[in-house]
Amino acid sequence: MSEIRKVRGFQDIYGENAKKYRFVSDTARKIFKKYNFQEIILPYVEDVSLFIRSVGEATDIVQKEMYVFEDKGGRKVALRPEGTASAVRAYIEERLYAKGGYHKLFYEGAMFRYERPQAGRYRQFHQIGAEIFGVDTPLADAELIKMVKDILDELGIQVRLEINTLGDFESRKKYIEVLKEYLKKHEEELCEDCKSRIERNPLRVLDCKVETCKQITKKAPSLIDFLSEESLQRYEKLKEYLKSMNIEFIENPRLVRGLDYYTDTVFEFITDKIGAQGTVAAGGRYDTLVQQLGGPPTPALGFAAGIERLMLLVENLPEEEPLTTVIPITSDFNIQAIETADKLRKKEIKTELLLKEGSMKSKMKLANKLGSKYVVFVSEKPELKDMETGEQEVFENIEDLIDVVTKKVKEV
Repeated sequence: MSEIRKVRGFQDIYGENAKKYRFVSDTARKIFKKYNFQEIILPYVEDVSLFIRSVGEATDIVQKEMYVFEDKGGRKVALRPEGTASAVRAYIEERLYAKGGYHKLFYEGAMFRYERPQAGRYRQFHQIGAEIFGVDTPLADAELIKMVKDILDELGIQVRLEINTLGDFESRKKYIEVLKEYLKKHEEELCEDCKSRIERNPLRVLDCKVETCKQITKKAPSLIDFLSEESLQRYEKLKEYLKSMNIEFIENPRLVRGLDYYTDTVFEFITDKIGAQGTVAAGGRYDTLVQQLGGPPTPALGFAAGIERLMLLVENLPEEEPLTTVIPITSDFNIQAIETADKLRKKEIKTELLLKEGSMKSKMKLANKLGSKYVVFVSEKPELKDMETGEQEVFENIEDLIDVVTKKVKEV
């Protein structure tokens, strides 16, 4: 029979990559908790209309990339392509707004988009993300950006921060009409994707990476000229707060993000180390989305970061705690070996009970291959071997040996 292989665009994460995944995830979780965000675990499958109404019918995600299917009940559903829409749906459905105050939520998990696989980008990929509901102040925008920077700093990832403002809904609506007129005059010079975006999603033309499109949009009308006084003041306050926190940033008027729901603040953390698609974390405000999906008027903002992209940039993993391997001298001591391993684990010591039969030489070779720092030989008089120094010590009882191992491990 032929070998069954994984589906294109999907991957197994194991070995060193699994360690990197867990390092990214655990680091983000630690910082989310420092900022007092609460976890929300979202479903993988949603009604397809959720993403059409939130992400935008004209976006590439909805037009080309979603995994959509009909379930056995005849409902049209989709594997989630991103997390914000689901978080907003949950905020409304669980009536979190009725509990007063504001709500800070974070999530982690798999997302699905049918796009061309490339470095750090898969059809099943994983995101960490956070959302804040019920806060209108630009101070929240600044703190969210600061939190993302803290995560990246903790991971040891060097990036640059780019920011922009898209203005409120009315300002952007006026600007889009003027932009469309300008783009239509240059339609023949645009790439095929941008030609189709003129009517569907003209803002996306501004961040097209094709050189001819970049040259055309250099002379396009500027969004900032259409902003309301309130949006301008919000943007100035955001910059003031970022400077006060010593967060360096670049203003990028081409930064528009690819989703329809954004308003005012948008931001991206970008690296040059993984090719043209260098955004590793991004987000912004979406003050109209909760109401758009049937909830009460609620200001909101959030961000998401691709775990696989961050994994590509992680260079130094934390040092692992040492491994202690337990080996019974003969099978007569198997029960004592099980008990010894159990006692070590109860002391929070990473322990391997060697399960393979064979000669002592083969067992020691395997213990070395596993990366054991210490080996415990279980017999009438248990022995402890330090695999680095070769020193070996005999004990009268297993309790004394465990005390010594515990002390050595905790000192590392």
